[in-house]
Amino acid sequence: MKFSLHNKPWALLLIVLAISMAFASIRFVAFLVTPPGSGSNVQVVTVGQGADLRTTARMLEKLHLVSSARLFVLNARLRGAASRLKAGPYQISDGMTPSEILEKLVSGDVYVQRFAVPEGYSIFQVAELLQQRKIFRKDRFLAVCRDRKLLKELGVPGKSVEGFLYPSTYDIPPGAAEADIIREMVHQFDKVYDARFDDLARKEGLTRVQVVTLASMIEKEAVSPTERPLIASVFMNRLKRGMRLQSDPTAVYGVRAFGGKVSKADIERVTPYNTYLIPGLPPGPIGNPGSAAIDAVLHPAQTEYLYFVARQDGSHQFSDTLDEHNRAVRQYLR
Repeated sequence: MKFSLHNKPWALLLIVLAISMAFASIRFVAFLVTPPGSGSNVQVVTVGQGADLRTTARMLEKLHLVSSARLFVLNARLRGAASRLKAGPYQISDGMTPSEILEKLVSGDVYVQRFAVPEGYSIFQVAELLQQRKIFRKDRFLAVCRDRKLLKELGVPGKSVEGFLYPSTYDIPPGAAEADIIREMVHQFDKVYDARFDDLARKEGLTRVQVVTLASMIEKEAVSPTERPLIASVFMNRLKRGMRLQSDPTAVYGVRAFGGKVSKADIERVTPYNTYLIPGLPPGPIGNPGSAAIDAVLHPAQTEYLYFVARQDGSHQFSDTLDEHNRAVRQYLR
């Protein structure tokens, strides 16, 4: 007896279904392991608080980051991840597989820009770096640095947050405002200063502003970290004797970045910060010092030094007397 599919239509249906399921399985597996593109399409996708899986999948498909929203939803449900997506911004490219994208959304691997504040940088230099990185506009950041309401909120004296942006690395999420990152930097400064320096500064009779102002000058002057306590001793010795500090970086603060050299015109320029012309400390910090510079203020070397001059390698020659200093100037600056 001959077997005929015409005699058994249900058998043909089973074969068609089996073939369809095989093709569907192959397509699903290919979807999971094959990125939809080369990686050139990079998007920052924000998953909203409470956003459902279907909405997120359709957004990914619309941006050409996955080839099928339906299959993305199916994969998430099969893996028990349908309700586990975490809100936030994510950087996703079309070079990622759907499984990799799902893992990122479930783990909460949100996108942030990392930004480092170098020790000693002024608010002007920090603003320049932020603009170069296309995080904030320079003029807008500087304006917020001087915002009186924010200064009052943060308890920062003076006309700006200069000196209180703690040098460290910060994660800046997309959409963050200038005030948000400034708050984080100042709070980090407060945390470090209160824990390590506040008690000692009070014992030494120094205010927070005085400590940070001196530290900012030391940070600008010292190329070698080992010289910070020596430079601190010079400033302390000169203050005790009522001598002007004559610190080169103060002569150009607010005019240009200090590059190690100043001109005669610089030291003769009349500004509130120019310690060649004003007695004592400038009215506030000239940069944002790190912990080592603050520590040098509170633990200066015990010396009789009153002068120092830079050598060609960036280190300094220290002197007790003006005659010694003049000889060093002739030797190293001729």
